[in-house]
Amino acid sequence: MLTVHHLRISQSERIVWLCEELGLDYELKLYSRREDNRLAPDEYKALHPMGIAPVIEDDGLVLGESGAIIEYIVAKYGDGRLVPSIDSPDFADHLFWFHFANGTFMTNGMMAIAAMQAGASELPPFVADRTAKAWAMVEQRLGEAPYFGGAELTTADIMMGFQLTTSRAFNDMTIGHLPNLQAYLKRIGERPAYQRAMAKAEPGMPPKLD
Repeated sequence: MLTVHHLRISQSERIVWLCEELGLDYELKLYSRREDNRLAPDEYKALHPMGIAPVIEDDGLVLGESGAIIEYIVAKYGDGRLVPSIDSPDFADHLFWFHFANGTFMTNGMMAIAAMQAGASELPPFVADRTAKAWAMVEQRLGEAPYFGGAELTTADIMMGFQLTTSRAFNDMTIGHLPNLQAYLKRIGERPAYQRAMAKAEPGMPPKLD
């Protein structure tokens, strides 16, 4: 059986959402962050050499990395769902946003966290510039199409979702100036699979959709 190890308030929520969108039979194991440093507990770190979320197990396989896990699950269990076909007009956009999520968007956030922890009073100019450009691209894209992957929800949306929602709990960023993103998150929040996923992954914590 597929087992999803979810570290609470982390990007492993993506994998729970994916499994719910696909209607998979899976086992979910929840792990709470440590009280002293808010990092993963030792039992989670022991799951994979990197010691970070997400991690899955499937028929003896242990796999980390959000993108790799999502591609693995979709290839093995997806039956062609949540990924546009190569001849679809949405295929290239889907690929871009799927990889942009961690390759650029999440990286911007991590650079900002590193700068603040190093004692910076404000973001370094190149980090601020990259961050502003990324959020502007998000708003523009969601004015062009209902989903990052195009006309339908794809795994690009599942990859992008964490940074747009739960991740903002770490910095209290508001999105009142981003109407396209607000409308998008309303659509996401109305999806039964997303509702089920967040209720399972973050019990007692309302999704950060506004």
